[in-house]
Amino acid sequence: MSDLTRTALAIDRDLLERFDGWMASHGYTNRSEAMRDLIRSALVEAEWADPAAEVVAAVSIIYDHAAHDLAQALTERQHAAHHAVLCSQHVHLDHDHCLEVILLQGTAGQLRELAEAIIAARGVRAGKLTLLSRTV
Repeated sequence: MSDLTRTALAIDRDLLERFDGWMASHGYTNRSEAMRDLIRSALVEAEWADPAAEVVAAVSIIYDHAAHDLAQALTERQHAAHHAVLCSQHVHLDHDHCLEVILLQGTAGQLRELAEAIIAARGVRAGKLTLLSRTV
């Protein structure tokens, strides 16, 4: 781990109690690691605010495999963006539904646009873009 620097924070008692509850419910055993993760998360959000930033992401979707031409349309979208698609994982959840996770790398603007097009495709029941960073 890199050099650690100690710092002090002045926090309202009620806020600290709520933070401690949140921390415990998320499995953190100390405040420092919880704060580091929250700071990293804020930095990833800030990085994604720049459409030209080089980032990575995961797009997760659940869709009806019987939806007319949806599987083909999803594959075509990924092939059209082959420069950004690192890989995808396809899982059959049940007779009617599939889960697909697509890993992406490129600029924040390109990846957001691609993810929105995938999630908005007719037949996709749920979708989420998970913002990640190569540097944070």
